[in-house]
Amino acid sequence: MSEPTTKSTGEAIAFVDLAAQRARLGARIDEAIARVFAHGQFIMGPEVAELENRLGAFAGVEHVVTCASGTDALALVLMAKGVRPGQAVLCPSFTFCATAEVVAWLGATPVFVDVDAATFNMDPESLEAGIAVARKAGLQPVGVIPVDLFGLPADYDAILPLAERHGLWVLCDTAQAFGASYHRKRLGGLGIATATSFFPAKPLGCYGDGGAVLTRDAELARLMRSLRVHGQGSNKYDNVRIGMAGRLDTLQAAILLAKLEIFEDELAKRQVVAERYDAGLAGACVLPTVPAPSRSAWAQYTIRVPAASRDRIATDLKSAGIPTAVYYPLGLDRQGAYRHYPRAAERLAVTEQLEREVLSLPFHPYLAPDVQDRIVAALRTALQRSS
Repeated sequence: MSEPTTKSTGEAIAFVDLAAQRARLGARIDEAIARVFAHGQFIMGPEVAELENRLGAFAGVEHVVTCASGTDALALVLMAKGVRPGQAVLCPSFTFCATAEVVAWLGATPVFVDVDAATFNMDPESLEAGIAVARKAGLQPVGVIPVDLFGLPADYDAILPLAERHGLWVLCDTAQAFGASYHRKRLGGLGIATATSFFPAKPLGCYGDGGAVLTRDAELARLMRSLRVHGQGSNKYDNVRIGMAGRLDTLQAAILLAKLEIFEDELAKRQVVAERYDAGLAGACVLPTVPAPSRSAWAQYTIRVPAASRDRIATDLKSAGIPTAVYYPLGLDRQGAYRHYPRAAERLAVTEQLEREVLSLPFHPYLAPDVQDRIVAALRTALQRSS
């Protein structure tokens, strides 16, 4: 039986086609859900522990703590590290708000740094400047949260030693990049911990919210297991610390176990889809860059187009039945909830440039070659019209 793919019929194309994956996995997921209904352990059922073991084996780390979302995953690490007012945590501005949100939750100060124009990931030089800005403001820098944006690992060869020189821990925000590799090793074991998300559109996604923290630190894992269940001690009425209700539902764990069975294959298919885009769009626009130490999980395929033409290009593609998305139209350092926090420079110039130029194309493992041909042809036409 052939695997489902998005067919080219002239109709609207899905930006992320979860239905194609559902067609491939439907029976296995239905069976997994039925098993949970049969045993009735909807909270912390056996599938949760099994998923944690399987995720750890996949990523090559000793400890995995699943939780209710990628945001909770970040928060659990910060809570376990005792992040508090007066402290600063360095974050990129060009990312989703959750990265900085969890810092502000705890009363600490997010300090925003710029990103690299080619990779969209944290710029180590801007990170260095951000640390100086934090100290000048009377804050105590304690940590760095690099984001592995669009599936691509950050520049850890530069970030990790820089953070060590300044006595800072590194928490990897791998919400978009679970399954990616750095120096031929799966992400998960870098820094003090790796936080990831299982939001449905992520490379490994469930059918709701979900997340996990991966770490090599047994004590950190122990603290997070307590924190995710209201700071539980020996039993649920023994609360030894302030925690949260951050458990992953058993149903979502069961769904993820079924999806994990085909995840390696889907990662390989994502790479093929990315390479087809690379070949079809060569010379037409600025394509994604994947530096040598990295292998992307390809959560998104994001190009750069002339800022003055982006809206028209997106409109032309929409008219052709091709959806696009802009991640992210405004850096965190200039959003209403965050603009009063420090930044590494008066203006984060690359972030501001990318806000105007990035455009993400339809992308998923089941995107068929003829559909990509249609997308590429329409995009090339739109680029020519706008030039």
